[in-house]
Amino acid sequence: MGEAYIVAAARTAGGRKGGRVAGWHPADLAGRVLDGLVERTGADPALIEDVIMGCVGQAGEQSTNVARNAVLSSKLPESVPATSVDRQCGTSQQALHFAAQAVMAGSMDIVIAAGVESMTRVPMGTPAVLAFKAGLGHSKSPSMEQRYPNIQFSQFMGAEMMAKKYGLTKDQLDEFGFRSHQKAIAATQGGRFKDEIIPIEITTADGSKEMHEVDEGIRFESSLEAMRGVKLLQEGGALTAATSSQICDGASGVMVVSEAGLKTLGVQPLARIHHMTVIGGDPVIMLEAPLPATQRALQKAGMSIDDIDLFEVNEAFASVPAAWLKTLNADPDRLNVNGGAIALGHPLGASGTKLMTTLIYALKNQNKRYGLQTMCEGGGLANVTIVERL
Repeated sequence: MGEAYIVAAARTAGGRKGGRVAGWHPADLAGRVLDGLVERTGADPALIEDVIMGCVGQAGEQSTNVARNAVLSSKLPESVPATSVDRQCGTSQQALHFAAQAVMAGSMDIVIAAGVESMTRVPMGTPAVLAFKAGLGHSKSPSMEQRYPNIQFSQFMGAEMMAKKYGLTKDQLDEFGFRSHQKAIAATQGGRFKDEIIPIEITTADGSKEMHEVDEGIRFESSLEAMRGVKLLQEGGALTAATSSQICDGASGVMVVSEAGLKTLGVQPLARIHHMTVIGGDPVIMLEAPLPATQRALQKAGMSIDDIDLFEVNEAFASVPAAWLKTLNADPDRLNVNGGAIALGHPLGASGTKLMTTLIYALKNQNKRYGLQTMCEGGGLANVTIVERL
């Protein structure tokens, strides 16, 4: 089996719902990332053998194979194929797995894995909601109803179930959310995101043009007291909007190559894919799968949690990484060192390669070797990727 190397990784800075990135069509936004990856490697764009792109809201402006539309919106030639994938919040992490598997199998040498989501222009749940309103039914089949009678699959309920199951209090989750903002502030002010972000031109409210290169969701004036005062998502629960991921517009991507691809491009790799795992778990609690997925990945890789230098665990809700830390007995100082989705935003289909980009650059900045990324996904799924910085 061959090796898979990441030779470029990049993302846009996140935009709030209706915010600074809202004026960008998602295909154009993703196309800018594709161009950025090619620019960073100096690759002949015709050498790209496939683009695998994650997107959750595949409707409207993100319909009709948004990956192909991103290629057609970029500087890549028409000869570059593309496909869109959906593993819910893990779509672009799965895109990375598919790209790595292609080059490891020897069927391709240079592949881009990417993700995009404009949660402003295609609101969360659009494909299901629009279809249901049009009388086209619901995704829960009669067989699923028989297996899970009278159960509404809900990430919000799953997040509260996680908090209760793992004994996490509102105060603990508020503190976790506050730390996410503080770490993101320190990373931004310290210039630690500079190399990973592709600046994009935006038009401001007064009509002037400027470059967007700072994540809009970070609350630079946040305080723990203010976060504690945010209304609960449900009565008697532990989570609030301040301890949940932010709705976000953004795109991200990585270029994955084989040994032959390295020689063709003449570039030095940023990282090597060391291990990949994906599992399914309970779709009702839904968000718990990263815990057993990480345990399985470490076992299959012959590693312990202490062998991993940095972790990126998506902050869909604070209860997920907090439960992950507690169960894995992991060092909290190695987790989401530059903040997570609570501060930086969670652009659904773009989050997988977004987190990988941040992880790779964090390993580089800290001169560390191994990084692990995982995220909870709708349907009770989780991907785990372990990379070695080179």
